[in-house]
Amino acid sequence: MPEHRSRRDAVRNREAVLAAADALFSRRERPEDVTMADVAAAAGVGKGTLFRAFGDRAGLLRALYEARLVPFREAVESGPRPLGPGTAPRERVLALLDAVLCFKLDNRPLALALEENGNGSPYRAEHYAWWHGLLRAVLEEMPGLAEPGFTAHALLAATRADLVEHLAGQEGLPRERLRAQLAEFTTRVISSAPR
Repeated sequence: MPEHRSRRDAVRNREAVLAAADALFSRRERPEDVTMADVAAAAGVGKGTLFRAFGDRAGLLRALYEARLVPFREAVESGPRPLGPGTAPRERVLALLDAVLCFKLDNRPLALALEENGNGSPYRAEHYAWWHGLLRAVLEEMPGLAEPGFTAHALLAATRADLVEHLAGQEGLPRERLRAQLAEFTTRVISSAPR
């Protein structure tokens, strides 16, 4: 019984920490303003519990990002068109990139913090490999498109958190304009593949 209760407590603590971190990152403009001590206090747990569950700040950021990413993953893996399987590749590439952009706009502080924490490069962040693999696989379905792997990197570069932050935050571009510009750019990039 005590082991079962201990696991239940760990699950409850993890959920409380993720909820507290989610709230803190949503309220603060600068991700670096959220400390592990802030998260522990907001969740009502000790810092030791936080470090045991997530290892470090980067581990907490990854867990929170992954939790927010679950609905997107489900839509891509088994959802309806245009994100889900069975969508024509050209349409799905546009939908995937739009979803990535919207996800990063909706999660700006967290996405920025996570990409800055990617071992010195956002391309080393765990979620990037998933985004890239998914986009590359869809691009590979487009006959005649040269270098789908490189094309996936180039298209994802247009959704980097630091670029999204610069365009939406510093330049003040509205969400719909950013989405339209990304769709236009993506269409130009993939237009070399025959229909």
